Order: sequence, then C-alpha cells, then structure tokens
Amino acid sequence: MYCVYCGVKLADTERCCPLCGTEAIHPDILREDALPLYPCHRTPAPQVHSRVSQIVVTTFLVMALLITLMIDLQFHSRITWSGFVAGALFVSYVLFVLPFWFRRPNPVIFVPCGFAAIGLYLLYIDLVTGGSWFLSFAFPVTACIGLIATAVVVLLKYLRRGRLYVIGGACIALGAFMPLLEFLIHITFDVPRFAVWFMYPLIALALFGGMLIFLAICRPAQQIMERKFFL
Repeated sequence: MYCVYCGVKLADTERCCPLCGTEAIHPDILREDALPLYPCHRTPAPQVHSRVSQIVVTTFLVMALLITLMIDLQFHSRITWSGFVAGALFVSYVLFVLPFWFRRPNPVIFVPCGFAAIGLYLLYIDLVTGGSWFLSFAFPVTACIGLIATAVVVLLKYLRRGRLYVIGGACIALGAFMPLLEFLIHITFDVPRFAVWFMYPLIALALFGGMLIFLAICRPAQQIMERKFFL
C-alpha cells in the first residue's frame, strides 16, 4: 500500500502516512488490529555518551604530534616542517574532535572556533614562509566565509521555519562574495585579470539561491519537490 499524496510505501497496519500525515485508505485491504511498528508511547532509550572514542583519537593525535616533532628536531635541530603538521593536527582537532567532548555541542560556538583555528593556521604559514598574503587575502576570505557560515548556523538553529530562505540567502551571499575574492587575488598575488571568472560562480549560486527562495515562497512547488525527493 502506498500513500496517495507522497507515494511512500506503507505497512498494512498504518492508519496514516508517517511522512505527510495523509490518512491511509485502501478499499481492498482489511487492516488487522496490530500494533504499529513504533508504538507512540515508547521512545528509544537515550544512548550513553561514551568518551572512549574521543580519548583514543586525542591520544593518536598527540602521539603523531610528538613523533613528528622528534623526527624534525633530530634531523634539523629545530622546528621546520613539523610546525605545519602540528598546525594541521590542531585544526583537525578543533573541527572534528573538540565538539564531541560535549554532550550537546553548540554549532553556534564551534563553527566560529573552527574558522578561528583555520585563520591562526594560515597566519602561522604566512609568518613562517615570510609571505605577505595573510592580511590582504587569507584573513578577509576566512572572515567573510566564517561570518556567512556562522549566520547560517545561527538562523537554522534558532528559527523553526524559513530554512529555504536561509540557505537560499546564504548561496546568494556567497555568490556576491566572488567579486571580492577575485579582487583580493588580483591585488595580493598580482594576477593579471584576463577574464572575469567570478561571474560563473556568481550566476550559479544566485540561480540556486533564487530557486530555493522561490520554493519557499511558492508552496505548491515546494510540495512537488518534497514528493519528488521525499524531503
């Protein structure tokens, strides 16, 4: 038996579609008085938060860091390439390990922390290599993308509706950032402007973001997409 509204396959004991809530009616099927697959008065027991995996990953990263530093100091008597490895391990830890130490990690806090860690790593690379591209390129790029990502996370977390507006607006904002990105590349690395390449991602992101906003405004079109892709 299938839902007449969204096409989801239903069990013979289902009274309504679990996806869209449409009443399940089939004249040729006589439903038995059986318990549903997931009784409404039962909830799955919460899983116990285990820190074993976090401890194992942290230990592995610390060991990798110590081994890298020992090898570098043994051959060069100072920190050379091991600093890049240490920075990469630090960024990976902040992004993928640190949030799981908390029972309910708040992305509003950890997303900016992740971009801050990336910025510090880029600053270290700039200082070690003697470059002059951090303030004119890496910092504004990391800051702009971090602000967009943080705004999206905050809106998605604290707004119950309007997710399509948020994602569509983020795509348009990211597309609007493309001209600035090309300008920063031009003034920082003295790249000749043979072609205006930012138009391609700008148009693509603007069209995709506009489509999402159109779906948010037009309810029938949104329902068609939900039935099509089971969203």
